[in-house]
Order: sequence, then structure tokens, then C-alpha cells
Amino acid sequence: MGARVVFHVDFDYFFAQCEEIRNPDLKSKPVCVCVFSDRGGDSGAIATANYIARKFGVKSGIPISFAKKRLEERKDAVFLPVDFDYYVEISEKVMDIMKESADIFEYVGKDEAYLDVTDRVEGNFDKASHLAQQIKNSIRDKVKISCSIGVSSNKLISKIASDFRKPDGLTMVSPEKVEEFLEQLKIRVIPGIGKKTEEQLTLMKIETIKDLKKLDVFTLNKEFGRKYGTYIFNSARGIDNEPVKERESSTQFSKIATLKKDSNDYDFLAENLNELCIELHEVIQKNKRTFKSVGIQFIFSDLTNKTKSRMLKNPTSSLEELQKNTVQLLKEALEDQKNTVRRLGVKVSELSEIQGQSDITSYF
Repeated sequence: MGARVVFHVDFDYFFAQCEEIRNPDLKSKPVCVCVFSDRGGDSGAIATANYIARKFGVKSGIPISFAKKRLEERKDAVFLPVDFDYYVEISEKVMDIMKESADIFEYVGKDEAYLDVTDRVEGNFDKASHLAQQIKNSIRDKVKISCSIGVSSNKLISKIASDFRKPDGLTMVSPEKVEEFLEQLKIRVIPGIGKKTEEQLTLMKIETIKDLKKLDVFTLNKEFGRKYGTYIFNSARGIDNEPVKERESSTQFSKIATLKKDSNDYDFLAENLNELCIELHEVIQKNKRTFKSVGIQFIFSDLTNKTKSRMLKNPTSSLEELQKNTVQLLKEALEDQKNTVRRLGVKVSELSEIQGQSDITSYF
């Protein structure tokens, strides 16, 4: 038996690509899929842009008004509202194709998944390359979606590899090529290294993964804490033993609203949050579900966002539990927050069906 073989599959510019499937005329135009806010006009942010739009500096998260300015010279630019139900439908079709080729399938999100294919390809990277190409062909033939696949002996390297030749890429990193592949890359490609860590490392004259390997684990632990420091140390060497875990798409229920005014006043936000909880609780009851995870989401006035969530000890469907936990998360989230909040959301996940009356906190 050879090495472990793991695929990371990432759909290219997914929401915009779904819109191109629905309307092939869009393929030659800059396409921006937008989350319009309830305030009307161009208020809101870009969710995904296709590669033509990206050439003009349009990327996810920027305000719609900025995107329109950057695309001024393109009179054919298209701005469409998000259609999550349709994207989920497309995503499920692609996931079904991938599951058929996996020993173990781990759903990550609407547009990405990990596949452990070790047994199927007998640990052989040539066979893995053929299988990855077959998966890409099958997804394109049946659903008309292009995706990028990273192939290696663990999740970390496969995730970095899937982003290496986007769009429509296939990047193989066999065990003996790991060092050569990683050392050329910027530190930011390591999942979990964000802007702040990058800035801190740049001050230490560290820009590539090759530079990063010069730092010993003690220096990294001192700078970033033991857990994160050790993670950075291992990642720079391509070390990751986390298994691919069987995970289907765990649906979540959520409610989000634009506030009447931008604010970071606790009482005002708590009042709005409680109303959202009542609306969300109706959805939970209608679907006869319990939840075990509760989260809140802020979209700030500058359109950056922040989410906070917590896992409960036991599954519940209680409105009281939902409100108590969201208010607690709100307190924590506001502690060091200077920005004002523009949109506020609440979500529940880790859902299960209610079995009879076994849940003592279920009020039906």
C-alpha cells in the first residue's frame, strides 16, 4: 500500500458560474453576483465575480458601488442578485458525482469537498491523476461546471494545490515533490494565515514558505502561541495528519436583516436579535428540527463581516435557549468592537430531526 491520497475539489467562481449555466450569453461578460441589502439601490456587497470581472479588480466582499465604478468601461457588465436555492441544487448534483468516486467523502461547503481515494487508487499517484481527471470530466459533462482539484497525501497540501492553477486546474503534489512545491509559494497560501499573521511575518522578513522554514518552532510559539505556532511550523513542512471525515452537507437555518440604522448599541442590537430569533424559531418548529450550534453574524457599515458561534451541550429546539445564547454571543462580539453594525443575522446548525418528545426543551 502506498501513501494516503486526498483530493480537495473547489468549484471555480461558483455562484457566477451557476449563472453562466443558466444563461450562456453571460460567459463573455463581466458577471457579479451580489448580496443586495434591503436599503435598495446599489447598497450591498459582491458575493462572487467571474474571471472577466476580476481582471478589473472586482472581488468578493467589496461594495457593489465600488464594483460598478471599476467596471464603468464595460457597458456589458451584469449585476445579479444571489439565488441560493438554485446554487444549492447545482452543488448537490456535483457532490453526488464526487461521492461515487470517494472512499471517504467530506463536505466542506457549497463549493468544496475533500475525497479520500487511497483504497480506490491503491495509494498510486498516477492512478489518482487519472481519477481526478475523470471526476473533472464527469462534472463538466453532466453539470457544465468547471472545478479545480488538488491531489496530495493530505488535506493541507491538497487545499493549497487546488488553488494553484485556478480556474479548471489539476495540480498533483506527490510526496517527494512536497518541499519543492511549497517552498516557492507565499506564506498567505497556508489556510489559516490571515492578514495580521502575514503582516507580523513580513516584519520578520518572512515572505515565502521557504523563508518560513528558517524559523524554529520555539520562535513561532513565542510569536503566535503554542497551538497556532506549531500549526504554522508543521504547515510550512507540509505536515498534516487530519483524516478526511465522512460529512454530508449539514443544512442550517438562518435569518438576516438590515437594521433601521447602523449601530453598535447593545440594547438596540439585542432587541433586533430577539426578533430574528422568534422568526428563526418558527422555521425550526415548522421543520421539526433541533439544533446544537447557534451563531450570529454582523455585517458592518464598511461591509466587513464577523461571525461568532457556539456549540451547545445538548440538542434543543427551545426559543429561550436560542435567545439566551445569541445574546451572550452578542455581548462577547461587542467587547472590542468599534465599528457600527449594518446587518445582523442569526443561524442554527448541527440540525437533527425531533424524535417524538424526547427533547425536554421542545415546546410544541
